[in-house]
Formats: sequence, C-alpha cells, structure tokens
Amino acid sequence: MKRIALILFGVLAVSTSVLAQAGRGAPPPPPPLEPGASQADVDKALLGAPTTLRGQATVIKWKPADWTYDTLRKGTSQLVCFDKSGLPGQLAFSIECAHLGNLPRAAQNMKFESEPDRAKRQAALDTAEKDGTRAKPVFGSVWYHLSGPDQASARTHFTIAVPGATQATLGLPENGRGGGVWIMNAGTSTAHIMTPGE
Repeated sequence: MKRIALILFGVLAVSTSVLAQAGRGAPPPPPPLEPGASQADVDKALLGAPTTLRGQATVIKWKPADWTYDTLRKGTSQLVCFDKSGLPGQLAFSIECAHLGNLPRAAQNMKFESEPDRAKRQAALDTAEKDGTRAKPVFGSVWYHLSGPDQASARTHFTIAVPGATQATLGLPENGRGGGVWIMNAGTSTAHIMTPGE
C-alpha cells in the first residue's frame, strides 16, 4: 500500500510541477534537432506523449539491424519518444514514449517482437525472464503507446511499470475482475498497472 501511495504521490507531484510551470509563462522552447534529424520524424514520434510533456522530450530513431538508435533530439526531461511504425513485429502505426531508463527494455522488447514465430518469441521471453537477462523497466515509470493499423484509427494506451510487484507487495489485485486498477503479469519484470478502459 505504501508503494501505491508513493506512485500516486509521484504522479501528482509531476502533474503539479507541470501545471505550476505552465502558470509561470511560456514554456521553454523545444531543444534543437541533432544534425541530419528530420522535424517530421520528431513530430511523429512526439504524438505518443501527453501534450504537456512533448516540448522537452528526447526523440530517438531505432536501427532494426541491431536495435541501437540515433538521437534525433536530446531533451531535458526523462521522457523519450520513438516511432516503431512498420519495424519488424510492429503495427503499421506504432509510437511509444517512456522513461529514458527504459530504453534497454524497449530495445529488448523489439528484438523479441521481431521474431515472427509466436512460440519461439514466447520461449525467448520466458528464458530471459527465468535466467534474469530480461531488462527491467524503471519502477513507477509510465509507458505511453499510440498504435493501430494507421494513424487515423490509432488508439492510446498507457501502463505504469512495477517490475516484480504482486498483490502482496502493492495491495492491488492481480486481475481486473473488480473493475479497478490491477497488476498484469504480477511477479515478473513485465508487471504493470492496468487501468479500467485501457
């Protein structure tokens, strides 16, 4: 229960900080693009972020050959956004934003998702989870997703990462039958808080 309170306090503190900064006048200008970066690529990647967080977010572009990336814009916040549209194993339109500390997890996710054989993909995920090589996301970090068959029909979705969390550690149920928030994949590095309607 204490962890829930801390997570909610953290989200409230960030929201209050953003609102307070908005009341101080104009926000700072967005950081400049890196040499060779396209404004169109940056703008598309930022579609996945809440409007108030876009201005100072870092934006990267993945290299599917080895799941490393180029930085298109170095932001001043802890949020990073990227376009996964059409990459191996991804939807035709797929944008994601997360905490900078989650980039190793995001790269690993895309590497696993690029395996077209579902059974092999799941076996690789299970092995990494079991042997401890699964990259863990930052506890309490939000993952923002905007995806679909195309931009016009894309839907938003967000989750809060709570790796290793269970009902015993957070006090939240491990299924959504009660209608409130709940922990999906409890006890694993993939554990995350789901909200009704998401």
